[in-house]
Amino acid sequence: MLRDKYGLIVENLTAEIKNFYGDRLVSFAVFGSVGRGTPNYDSDIDILIIADNLSDGRMKRVSEFNHIEGNIEPVIESLKQYNINTRLSPVIKSREEALFGSPLFLDMISDAVVLYDSDSFLRDILSSLKIKLEKLGSKKIIRGNAFFWDLKPDLKQGEDIVL
Repeated sequence: MLRDKYGLIVENLTAEIKNFYGDRLVSFAVFGSVGRGTPNYDSDIDILIIADNLSDGRMKRVSEFNHIEGNIEPVIESLKQYNINTRLSPVIKSREEALFGSPLFLDMISDAVVLYDSDSFLRDILSSLKIKLEKLGSKKIIRGNAFFWDLKPDLKQGEDIVL
């Protein structure tokens, strides 16, 4: 039931994002607990949007996203009757910023659900990163509900790690 309710939000969110960004949309993914299919009653919905012709600065981009969030709010509010108290946590990047990389992408390799991806842009980034991590022998270390990455278990002093 819980996954279905989160799925309802993601379905509406996908339509709103496609509508708002239109031809500027490059990629859109859900990640974190919702992407893994393990949300709880107060999980946020982590989303990555990659788009062209974005406003400069995080605050302006989030301000633009408020339009989408406003349209999704009735769906989010309707789920409170099931004790689901969620919120949207958007990360909005340009194509260039995504190509530069982000530590966020490490976790997206295994838990992102890509819902829109023009020309496999995001999938290619994640695939390339996964190959690099495999070459380094990187390991995702899970401890209870937390995890971290050991990017190069055999790292020697003075050696650089390049992703």
